[in-house]
Amino acid sequence: MMSGHASQALLALGSNLGDRAAFLDAAVASLAAEPGVCVLARSSIYETAPIGTAARADFLNATVAVATTLGPEGLLAVCQRIESGNGRVRSVPNAPRTLDVDMVFFGNEERCSARLTLPHPRYAGRAFVCVPLAEMLALPPLNAERGWDWLRARLDALPGGLRHPSPACRPWKR
Repeated sequence: MMSGHASQALLALGSNLGDRAAFLDAAVASLAAEPGVCVLARSSIYETAPIGTAARADFLNATVAVATTLGPEGLLAVCQRIESGNGRVRSVPNAPRTLDVDMVFFGNEERCSARLTLPHPRYAGRAFVCVPLAEMLALPPLNAERGWDWLRARLDALPGGLRHPSPACRPWKR
């Protein structure tokens, strides 16, 4: 149970090293155990090819909606701590990774700083974010909440190929 004013945030998860599904599950469990964070919903898992180099392993991706009493920077610190605790190494940009936890939205806040840009600057061109996000917004309890209408409108404005499963972003079965 959280006390205080809670903001809604949307996170994108990804993994392409090791037991990819276990890393995604660990991220959700860590978020749920974090003081000031309540997991509201989680999408299914999708499999996608890496962007750029074809030599790397495919990613598993999912999205998570949370309510949080933390501010954006506090939630970012939690995300980075969870990544690090799951073996994420940031020394090489765009390298394969055990876990990526990106903050895509923090409410409908917009900001750009050296540490955090909201919404995530590349979400609208990434099916591996938009497909699970669109699915999650249609799931209970989020489908009944009008508080997410601003995000539904943003997704509805994107091309259909970014909102629906395709060979580029396909459902993954355990």
